[in-house]
Amino acid sequence: MSDIIKLLPDSVANQIAAGEVIQRPASVVKELAENAVDAGATEISVVIRDAGRTLVQVIDNGSGMSETDARLAFERHATSKISSADDLFSITTKGFRGEALASIAAVAMTELRTRREEDEAGTLIEINNSRVIKQEPCSCAAGSVFTVKSLFYNVPARRKFLKSDNTEFRHIITEFQRVALSHPEIRFTLIHNDQEIYRLAAGNHRQRIVALFGRHYNQNLVTVETVTSIISISGFAGKPENARRSAGEQFFFINNRYIRHPYLHRAVLEAYQGILPPETVPAYFIYMTADPSAIDVNIHPTKTEVKFEDERSVWQIMLASVREALGRFNVVPSIDFGPEGAVEIPVMTGSTPVPGMPHIEVDHSFNPFDGTEYHRPETKWKGDDGKETPRGWESLFTITTRSGKDEGGEGLSGQRRFFQVKNRYIMCPVISGIMMIDQRRAHERVLYERYLSSLGDGPKPAQVSLFPVETELSPGDIVILREIEDELRTLGFAISTGDGNTVTITGHPADSRNASPQAMLETLITEYKQTMADPSIGARERVALSMAKASSIAYGTPLTQTEMEELFDMLFACAMPNYSPTGKTVMNIITMEELDRRFS
Repeated sequence: MSDIIKLLPDSVANQIAAGEVIQRPASVVKELAENAVDAGATEISVVIRDAGRTLVQVIDNGSGMSETDARLAFERHATSKISSADDLFSITTKGFRGEALASIAAVAMTELRTRREEDEAGTLIEINNSRVIKQEPCSCAAGSVFTVKSLFYNVPARRKFLKSDNTEFRHIITEFQRVALSHPEIRFTLIHNDQEIYRLAAGNHRQRIVALFGRHYNQNLVTVETVTSIISISGFAGKPENARRSAGEQFFFINNRYIRHPYLHRAVLEAYQGILPPETVPAYFIYMTADPSAIDVNIHPTKTEVKFEDERSVWQIMLASVREALGRFNVVPSIDFGPEGAVEIPVMTGSTPVPGMPHIEVDHSFNPFDGTEYHRPETKWKGDDGKETPRGWESLFTITTRSGKDEGGEGLSGQRRFFQVKNRYIMCPVISGIMMIDQRRAHERVLYERYLSSLGDGPKPAQVSLFPVETELSPGDIVILREIEDELRTLGFAISTGDGNTVTITGHPADSRNASPQAMLETLITEYKQTMADPSIGARERVALSMAKASSIAYGTPLTQTEMEELFDMLFACAMPNYSPTGKTVMNIITMEELDRRFS
């Protein structure tokens, strides 16, 4: 029997490695931009065409390479960062594996022009499918220009799995932001299809955050600053009132390297315990500095995960740092024992006159059984059992409406009675017990089916704003807005984009419960980004779901009896009233047996 083990050709081995390192155009941007940072560049430009499918070009003014180094840089495991295994525990650079350029050259048409400051001529190298096509002297500026064309041209299966241009470009923006946040001292430029997306001047961390995400961030951040013998922490945490429903602006950096760390993320959330709006995530930009020997960065091919030597201590320091920052800036509520707001109790003396009995007005003509709402909690009335009850409670049980049945056959009495609990749940007596309805989820279901139907019926009229609202979105959010702009107009939004990242809202859907068009649009984009993680949701469903979440009744909103009844009727007219668009339970019934057990 012949031998069956064989060595893979370099081109095949490089393509396999590329599957780990180069997953999409954004991976190319990350690797090349980080190489430029390691080369000591003070200015880095990223040029993109067709979301990176056609072109990814990174230009830097770093140290450049000699002819020999330029050729060796494309070999697997060729690196200038380490020379022995011990160096893995003292890494301060972003790249060190020597896999990035070899992986890129294996799946794209790659060109490098590079020159050192002291050299008169530079070097031009062209590599396709891991094969060197050309190597010759050239004229170029000091630094390096990497040009990557036709990504995955030789791996059709990988190219087929790329998402839409808007989706791929959002990933590029994310990687660009991570590198730019790591090094605010470097000037960065991002250009897509000849349109300038970012031009970031050198500055400090706060200035870089504001330049990337908008001017409103400047007043929404509190400073985090802690120095210990284990780790030093600096950066910013967002104010809880500005937290969003989906993750987005959450960044950890260790020694200027972006990392993902769910364990430390939980520490940050723990610091916000009790002060965050429900189902929201705060923004944070946390920069950590530690001895390189105390962390292991060699646990993932993309170098975005690290392991700390003493993770528990780092967790405690992170929790204390963020909590202290929130308290220092009076974000965390504190107990005030000062005299302000105290109730003054008068001192009674022998000469103080005693006040007379209070006068209580009673409406003797009031009939508690005539079906009229009445709210007079200061008086009392007697029921059929002769017991006195504070007036005001009777309004919860005297709304007379038409009868009906839900889809489950749960019969309703001739008098439907509604009341709210904590401005969150709607309660309604039914034959078998008490029905509880989550008002926000119920409204989401109603709006979702309405919007989904509207997307196929043509444009809906917009509620025109008397004063147009102007807001500034991040470039990533602008990309999303352009992607769903037609659908939003169909649903009743009137939006125009101006220079830069400015958006003007002149109208919004008439049936929206959100009083602020700006807040509605921002929530809509946030919700849309959250649904993008689920590939089972189609484009139309994603827009309808995002609109429903952005427009629905917020928890804590008081509803009138008429509003509760209308929501009830609209819910049971839906095709699927039992579940929200995301599959969460809308209603529950507490049976009489359950109620009886509680009093047994």
